Amino acid sequence: MAAKRDDRIHLEAAPVRVRVSAGEVLLADSRDAITLHERGYPTRWYLPHADIAPDRLNPSATRTHCPHKGEAQYYHLQLPGGETLEDAAWVYRQPIEAVAAIAGRVAFDHPQLRLHVESA
Repeated sequence: MAAKRDDRIHLEAAPVRVRVSAGEVLLADSRDAITLHERGYPTRWYLPHADIAPDRLNPSATRTHCPHKGEAQYYHLQLPGGETLEDAAWVYRQPIEAVAAIAGRVAFDHPQLRLHVESA
């Protein structure tokens, strides 16, 4: 995927391995990430849904709208022992055309999560 740029958002394929964990629990492991750089926000890593542990994602009722990406649907993350990280992941199922590459991919953000990024 070639880098896509406008004056606010920049997408690019990331030739790295991205793992998402909460403590010792591995939640996602991908070599097919897309980075989204948005002015004023931290870089986000969007991972294919297939690279995320399926038993960890529970749909949330939370929805948000971004004028630059579209409508996001959120997930709670289930950890062993019944702990739940609320609204810790999200997906743009039908993003606006400028960021269509992130459609169906999942991004994460929660204080208990760690992203590990390694060179390919």
